[in-house]
Amino acid sequence: MSDPAPTVPVCYRHTSRETWVRCARCERPICPDCMRDAAVGHQCPECVAEGRRTQRSARTAFGGSAAGQQGTVTKVLIGINAVVALIGVAISGGGSLLGAGLFSAAGRLHAFGGVIGPDVTVRANGTVLAGALPGYGDVFVGIDGGGVYRLITAMFIHYGLLHLLFNMWALWVLGRNLEAVLGPARFLALYLIAGLGGNVAAYLVDPGALSAGASTAVFGLFAAFFIVLRRLKRDTSAVVGILVINLILTFTVSSLSIAGHLGGLITGGLIGAILAYAPRTNRTVVQAVGAGAVLLFLILVTVARIALVHAG
Repeated sequence: MSDPAPTVPVCYRHTSRETWVRCARCERPICPDCMRDAAVGHQCPECVAEGRRTQRSARTAFGGSAAGQQGTVTKVLIGINAVVALIGVAISGGGSLLGAGLFSAAGRLHAFGGVIGPDVTVRANGTVLAGALPGYGDVFVGIDGGGVYRLITAMFIHYGLLHLLFNMWALWVLGRNLEAVLGPARFLALYLIAGLGGNVAAYLVDPGALSAGASTAVFGLFAAFFIVLRRLKRDTSAVVGILVINLILTFTVSSLSIAGHLGGLITGGLIGAILAYAPRTNRTVVQAVGAGAVLLFLILVTVARIALVHAG
């Protein structure tokens, strides 16, 4: 009596299709339509999906997501600055561009190319008269008058086209490199906290001055980039040269905020050091706590300064 012919396996997803190929992980039969190339042999769709869920995503040297190589956050930040500039031009009817200032001061605001937005007159009591917005009257207040949000919004407002273009060029060059090595989330935290640190410094040193621009954040990126390059044991001569030139301009050009630039530089350096030198063990926690501590300090000194003003 002859042995019965062996039963040909059928695909577990397409039972009408015979196949001798099996998934390299679960060993279920799979037809050509269900085969997914793997490092060894083929896998079924379910095993491929499970592998993607359990596989750790690629991380950078400092624990960030490799998605930062796309430079998405850098592009979005540049886009926000550009949109704010266009809104300012639209508000002013194509004229000069609003800063309305970051802080309160007396006198008329003028800058090269105008300020993006309506012409403004800043009064001694801290209110700002927006001349290009008829009927609105005193619509802007300084930080001491309740406009604390200006410590953030000021880093997206620029004094004219050249100011905007220079800062965006610096952000494009530094931002893409830092975002690629830090990851999107860590880079965004660095940018915003550095910008806030520069604005807080400017507020503390000269509360009555008008100040705006992404320069505070950009100077923070300079410091962080230097620290990251040192941590990776790479050449820092190029970034040092550019930073020295910018510092010379900061101290020689009267319209630039020395406190804002130095505040951003120091804050960016602190955040950069926290991100770059956090130990591998619990690295994300250490980075988050460190950055949070810097942010908390900035908030506390701002609150203390405002309280002192109101108490006086």
